[in-house]
Amino acid sequence: MKFDKLAIHGGRPAVTDTLKRSLKPWPQPCPRTAERLKQVYLSGKWSFNGACEQEFCRKFADYCGARHGVFMVNGTVTLESALHALGVKAGDEVIVPGNTWIATAMAAAYLGAKPVFVDVEPDTLCLDPAQVRRAITRKTKAVIPVHLFGSMADMDRLMKISRETGIPLVEDCAHAQGGFWNGKGLGTIGSIGSFSFQQSKTLASGEGGICLTQDDELADKLFRIKHIGYGAGQKQGEAATGPSSGLICHNYRGLEFNALILTESLKRLKAQTAQRDANARYFAELIQDVPGITVQARGRRADMQGYYNFVMLLDPRALKKGNSIKEIREALAAEGMPCGRGYGPVYRHLLWNLPASAYRIHSRAVVEDSTDNRMLTLMHTWLLAGKPMMKAMAGAVGKVMKAYAK
Repeated sequence: MKFDKLAIHGGRPAVTDTLKRSLKPWPQPCPRTAERLKQVYLSGKWSFNGACEQEFCRKFADYCGARHGVFMVNGTVTLESALHALGVKAGDEVIVPGNTWIATAMAAAYLGAKPVFVDVEPDTLCLDPAQVRRAITRKTKAVIPVHLFGSMADMDRLMKISRETGIPLVEDCAHAQGGFWNGKGLGTIGSIGSFSFQQSKTLASGEGGICLTQDDELADKLFRIKHIGYGAGQKQGEAATGPSSGLICHNYRGLEFNALILTESLKRLKAQTAQRDANARYFAELIQDVPGITVQARGRRADMQGYYNFVMLLDPRALKKGNSIKEIREALAAEGMPCGRGYGPVYRHLLWNLPASAYRIHSRAVVEDSTDNRMLTLMHTWLLAGKPMMKAMAGAVGKVMKAYAK
């Protein structure tokens, strides 16, 4: 049949142009938000812990189940500020997964601490608790588990390590807005949760970030760190108290415009997360019997799995001799379903320029194998399409693997 012929060889693509028109642009514009932004602009009150910022912090913290939310300019400085609030300093070590965006590791480097790259689990692609235990030294002052792509780090096992060692966890939730682990919102389980609202994220405002915490003292430190030393509730030019000695404070403030966009978008987050979760389950079911393909495992105790990417994992051993993931990516792209490869190991990223003396690699076998040979990623926007798209995507995967698998 003509449909069975690979598009890369002249056949008809499984994902048609008509179906691809159903993919919505991201972020999704909203007329109500645009009107509210106009009112903020006309008010002249654009920054300095304004009403929109306070509203978003309260509503997002409530959504996740946290006592405090501290809004910042982006999700990189939230990580840096979290580590600083926990007392991480020059010469300390911070354990991070080898497969994440470089900001996770750079947050430690900004403080003069040494990132220690640790391997990930082969199914979830998130930080491996067993490897974390082995990587801990007397210099370890924090661990940053990343809830990566479409899974969650094993917070039960990692929190057990944290309790036993006294080493705090900073949850990197940049990919995990809307996710819940065993009834708890991600970002509320460790000492501090860090979120990014960069343009591509499932809750987006161009740039922006927030730290969540249950701890009153940490919340005060975080607010002062990002707000040039001011405490919460103190007006511009009217500081009532100053920061504690040794607390280095910055201007990491976010803007009212970003906070307002996030407040409006938060109204849609639950429904969108549920739709992504349901479509991810459906798509995974459709491709479960395709030879050589598995999917990234959901968080083991996920009540609601947030998806930044949907990740398929290729088994190179299933391919015919001479074929690799490169041919699979090219064939899927021709079928109308282009797939990425993830970030790659942080320490090999083009933008990672720290000298070898500034970091340590503890373990990396799964990180390197998964990013080099196995990972096929799809942006979360594909999971907001309907079932016809899921079926077409499954058709593309089945069609390509039928041609390339043994």
